[in-house]
Amino acid sequence: MPTPHTPRILRGLQLSAISVLTLGAAALTGCASAVPITSVAGPSTSDDFLIEHGLGGLDVRELVDELDRTPLAERSEEFASSITAEALILSDQHEHTAELPLPDDLVYVSIAPYATQTHDCYNHSPTGCIGELQNAEITVRVTDAATGDTLVDEAVQTYDNGFVGFWLPRDLEGTLTITHDGMSASEAISTAGGKAKTCITTMHLT
Repeated sequence: MPTPHTPRILRGLQLSAISVLTLGAAALTGCASAVPITSVAGPSTSDDFLIEHGLGGLDVRELVDELDRTPLAERSEEFASSITAEALILSDQHEHTAELPLPDDLVYVSIAPYATQTHDCYNHSPTGCIGELQNAEITVRVTDAATGDTLVDEAVQTYDNGFVGFWLPRDLEGTLTITHDGMSASEAISTAGGKAKTCITTMHLT
């Protein structure tokens, strides 16, 4: 069982009626986000952006973990996020952005297994994506196809957004297996190349 995690982002935030509507829309669209991601850098630096939004002092791994684990009721509507195989990208309504490279040897992959419904996703958005199985007990196994080594074999709880994330070796070709409540799913997984998927929503538990 993972240790309790209370993100420091917007602790104690009280949702307004607008926030509730936004979260409802996100649930319907899967990975919708209140603030669109822009690829055009604004006038602020990445450090300025992080400090402005209360994220200063965190490295990219801490930021990704923090954002993905943030309870839905505490999600920020001030910025949007996207994780590619290369970087964490943040963007706000002022078109300010922050782009933080992922480690050279690791890729973050967030997984949302499902029983009845899912959504299309390629690059994970910790501030937008919502999966079906929220706060659910699952077992995750990742094996390396080349060596046969088991890289992950853990019983974990999905986050409040229905996802659970892992930092996996870059250039991995392997197999991902999820089990939950007597059901299971298995599929190939790859972290090879700069366009590798970071959002897996195709694990249909049967």
